[in-house]
Amino acid sequence: MNRSGLAEFLRNRRARLTPREAGLPGGGRRRTPGLRRQEVAQLAGMSIDYYIRLEQARGPHPSRQVLGALARALMLTADERAHLFHLAGEAPAPGGRPSRDVPQGVLNLLASLEDVPAYVVDAKYDILAWNPLAGVLLGDLDRAGPRELNVVRHVFASPDLRAGLCEEEKGGFARTAVADLRAAAARYPDDPSIGELVAEMLALSPQFAAFWQTHDVEIQRNQRKRMSHPLIGVIEVSCQSLHVPDRDQRVVLYTTDAGSPARDALRTLRTLRLQDA
Repeated sequence: MNRSGLAEFLRNRRARLTPREAGLPGGGRRRTPGLRRQEVAQLAGMSIDYYIRLEQARGPHPSRQVLGALARALMLTADERAHLFHLAGEAPAPGGRPSRDVPQGVLNLLASLEDVPAYVVDAKYDILAWNPLAGVLLGDLDRAGPRELNVVRHVFASPDLRAGLCEEEKGGFARTAVADLRAAAARYPDDPSIGELVAEMLALSPQFAAFWQTHDVEIQRNQRKRMSHPLIGVIEVSCQSLHVPDRDQRVVLYTTDAGSPARDALRTLRTLRLQDA
């Protein structure tokens, strides 16, 4: 049980929920935003003293029934609910640290996708494996060092990050990546590498620190992306994530619409790569 993390998450979510959203009367002017502690306790059907102790990181280990009641009272999303359970130690982590062992079947899948860029990431956003087209599209992954193969580090160490965050697509991806990493940190509380990455990014990037402070929790899923490559220009792809549950990994596919310029551009890039090889 991560008592301090649970307490901070409860305080953060309570402050973000208005009485109107929770179905409660406004109750006049309030000194602080969000719900009062007694209102959360009332909505969750527990004593105010019990809830206060949870927010002060000194309460007893909450049961699954209590956690479920809190999730309903605070109107948590499915990802936030899972995060709450992880913080309370009620949802066991998949392992001591994210698995880096990519199943052979997944490697075979990558190799078979000749015209579709595809790669595998773990819960920490380390790129573990990729097919040749992804290796070229994403900037010569075959020559990248281990530190360069982390997507979060790549995004927040970028010199044009501030300008990119103004764009809806790039800004949304950066925010969701941080929210996804926070969820991973709760699933793997004993993995030092995730904590080291978070500490590095907090020191490096004020933007990362601002996103981290929101305590948002969200698992990265599908989205549209605009990719830029010096040989084929800008293309639009659909980014699909396929979860590998037993390894807590994701296969990321960049697909294109049939007959689109983007699909033709990827075929051109593959042809150029074969010629270079």
